[in-house]
Amino acid sequence: MEQRIGSSSQPLKGEPVTGAGFDPAFIPGLTSPATGEPEDTGPEVAEAETAEAETEAAAGTEAEDAVEEPATDGDEEEAPEGPVFEASDRRARIVADHRGVRLALDDQECEFRWDEIGAVETESPRFGKRFTITVHTPERRWYPIEIEAPARSRFSEWEAELDAVLDAYFEDGDDKGADAEAPEDAD
Repeated sequence: MEQRIGSSSQPLKGEPVTGAGFDPAFIPGLTSPATGEPEDTGPEVAEAETAEAETEAAAGTEAEDAVEEPATDGDEEEAPEGPVFEASDRRARIVADHRGVRLALDDQECEFRWDEIGAVETESPRFGKRFTITVHTPERRWYPIEIEAPARSRFSEWEAELDAVLDAYFEDGDDKGADAEAPEDAD
């Protein structure tokens, strides 16, 4: 025996099709029901559409010509010579360089400048291949990301690369406090 999902009643010919059952974008009171035919179907509309299509085609060939030439803008900053840490797997990615730390997971991304970071913590599991990096902000928020390593031996390499980047770009607040305490100890 066949079973049908949904209503078995069909709209009669000539009746307008309305409601969310027929149009998922229909919201009562906010949108008008969709009709079967467009309202403007006169010859003037067809001529206007043809003229627009020709204009877009001409603009498209001009755009293609412009794309062939390499675009160099003065806005792009040159990357200074320094350490860069990059790690990624099929879903997650982390990049730490002179600009800061950028995390990406699927289609979500966030970026932290070095002055926005309070601490960076790493954790390698006892078992498994997921390397965790957590970015802590001064507002007591944290943003962890897990990267699946191809092998457990990569953990020590990633730790060393990330430490080099942190040593080069991250200014820890404790260093400033240590400098201020040194003259007091000398007295």
